[in-house]
Amino acid sequence: MTDYKLDTILAHTGINSDEKTGALIAPIYLSTTYQHPEFGQSTGFDYTRTKNPTRLTLEKTLAQIEKADYALVTSSGMAALVLLFNSFPEQSKIVAARDLYGGSFRWFNEQESKGRYFFTYTNNQEDMLAAITEETDYVFIETPTNPLMVEFDIAQIAQKAKAHGAKVIVDNTFYSPIYQNPIALGADIVLHSATKYLSGHNDVLAGVLVTSDHTIYNKLFYDQNTTGPTLSPLDCYLLMRGLKTLSLRMERSTQNAQQIVDFLKDHPAIKEVLYTGKGGMISFKVADESTIPSIINQLQIFTFAESLGGVESLITYPSTQTHLDIPAEVRQSYGLTDDLLRISIGIEDVTDLIADLKQALEV
Repeated sequence: MTDYKLDTILAHTGINSDEKTGALIAPIYLSTTYQHPEFGQSTGFDYTRTKNPTRLTLEKTLAQIEKADYALVTSSGMAALVLLFNSFPEQSKIVAARDLYGGSFRWFNEQESKGRYFFTYTNNQEDMLAAITEETDYVFIETPTNPLMVEFDIAQIAQKAKAHGAKVIVDNTFYSPIYQNPIALGADIVLHSATKYLSGHNDVLAGVLVTSDHTIYNKLFYDQNTTGPTLSPLDCYLLMRGLKTLSLRMERSTQNAQQIVDFLKDHPAIKEVLYTGKGGMISFKVADESTIPSIINQLQIFTFAESLGGVESLITYPSTQTHLDIPAEVRQSYGLTDDLLRISIGIEDVTDLIADLKQALEV
């Protein structure tokens, strides 16, 4: 299906993958082990940690929609991040965006304290380009960033990195392949928390690593098989089911988000709105920080929870939830202040969402 458009590939995820029975939907292969036809022969599947038919079907689709050659799915987004970084040589030097998911920062900070890796953090595109030198081994980007919604020019950064022999990693969780294909823009590795937009229903914990570099893939495959952070067959099936509606969900959440941004920008209780113009993620700063508990408690449709990217709209307070592990002085130094709220826009009726925000902001 490599010649088909993205929407067709998504809708046909797993379709007709079982040649023996003709099952329309990809079967869930729960078997942990597989029979060898004869001594010295294999069906290609030996033990499910190494390879599973359901997982393989999912990985083929993920590679296709990210315009890459290879994909690996893992037991969570953080499992994908740790699997990737554990494949790096000790003492690697990494340039990263300062504004990033709190869980990523927590692990980066721990590894740096142990002397495994060395990080240079940058706040914007200009700073990142200046920080990439001959000593840089890897560049790590979330774009847009979480939660300040800062975008980076992947192609420009990749060009600079490659000129200095560095590899580029892009966390594509917020935009998904619907709005961005980092591999096509020059990135070497793409990371997803598939728990979010790719699955889209807040019922799967999963991660994804994508690359077109055969050497990188072989290393990741070996390490995953050795350490075991694979995704269960049932979760692979659920993730495939979620992918089928990814384009529709992203389109609807973007339409809703754009109208909500228009409402927030004109509201006297809001002093700043952070939004890139596409996708369902919005951050905003309130005029009076002390009203945040009341705003959250008054919401009826938005759910106060820590995730994002599902069909339901969520609100998160990064300072006490997703980014709590980043020291307050560090957060505040780059703009993640305690007056900021982050919302993930779902597929509900936008008039209901706006009405819910309106009544909650009148505190």
